[in-house]
Amino acid sequence: MKIPSLVSLIFGSAKAAGPSNNKLLTSLLSLAWVVEARDPYTGGHLWRVSRFASLLARHVGLSEKETWVVSIGGFLHDLGKIAVPDAVLRKTARLTDEEYSIIQTHPEVGRRLVAEHPLGPLVTDAIYSHHERPDGKGYPQGLTQDAIPPMSAIVGICDAFDAMTSNRPYRDGMPVDKALTIIADNLGTQFDSHFGKAFLRLANTENFYHVVGHSDEGIPLQHCRACGPTIVVKRSTVVGAPVFCPVCSTGYAFQGLSGSPEPSGETANASDLQMPPDTDLITRVIGRTAYAV
Repeated sequence: MKIPSLVSLIFGSAKAAGPSNNKLLTSLLSLAWVVEARDPYTGGHLWRVSRFASLLARHVGLSEKETWVVSIGGFLHDLGKIAVPDAVLRKTARLTDEEYSIIQTHPEVGRRLVAEHPLGPLVTDAIYSHHERPDGKGYPQGLTQDAIPPMSAIVGICDAFDAMTSNRPYRDGMPVDKALTIIADNLGTQFDSHFGKAFLRLANTENFYHVVGHSDEGIPLQHCRACGPTIVVKRSTVVGAPVFCPVCSTGYAFQGLSGSPEPSGETANASDLQMPPDTDLITRVIGRTAYAV
């Protein structure tokens, strides 16, 4: 499968000064981070998809420039969920057909959000088409096979894998091996064969397991003992610092990256549950290579 070059689109259209574009990207990634924070069970999802997508893009031979763009697209792919009501996004039971149809609007909403953005062309494919499938049963356009942009196919595989292996309120995440088997069994139908086979090979590498089950580089996921959601821990969080469950407000004392948070007996107030963007993480995502536009 020939991989079309993205360089001319990305770097041929980027006319603004580098620092200005980096500020624009920071604003987009910050918005995506806030959208993710609305769902207490998906902590770290955007970072993981971004990292998986970056590893996969490099694994299949994309240039460092293209890999960087795919990584940014992976972080922004769910931007359109900003328009999904909390009652649907945070539902603790399986979605009804009507609710699932609301979820299916997020690619179109995301596309509209970036349509007039100066850097929109970089990420539109990841945002709009990451739920397309080679067999035409995806959404929103029902694209098939090679009509699906490469970045969309890459991000779609990484998104699906992380969804399968992450906990949800109505089910536990499945083991990595089971999720990989599902991908292998659905190559050419749900998942692009070329990128899917490469993802399966990638799963045998050490870097792959530095991403699974983490919310940032070297930071394993932390969960509430009482009700299960992700407790957000940033790189700047120090041992003993108070952290709180975003659902039941149970307080914990952070025990470091090798331990589980210990209940503190405290209960969160409104200010404790505010979730400002992790600017350190966002800066590292943007600056992972030397090709920030």
